[in-house]
Amino acid sequence: MMEIEKSTGNIYADIGAGDADEMLVKAQLVSKIAEIIAARDWTQQQAATVLGIPRPKLSNILRGQFRGVSEARLMECLAALGRDIQIAVGPARATAGSIEVVFA
Repeated sequence: MMEIEKSTGNIYADIGAGDADEMLVKAQLVSKIAEIIAARDWTQQQAATVLGIPRPKLSNILRGQFRGVSEARLMECLAALGRDIQIAVGPARATAGSIEVVFA
């Protein structure tokens, strides 16, 4: 019988990636970028032009190869696509805080 383990909700943590939280945030940002590009029915070249990045780099990002791309750069891409970005820092707490992406 196969053993099934429940996910933590972060696939990167589940596979033991050391930068799991950062990778999850990036994946969520890239997912939204891809969603916007698809909704506008743009080619990768059209999107790359708007985002100011080479098409091959955009292709890599959209295929999940975004380790060398900063979260800030991905947020700049969303801003170039007409999305507002807000960073909110909550009140102090006794335990370590968390980072999450929330789309309004």
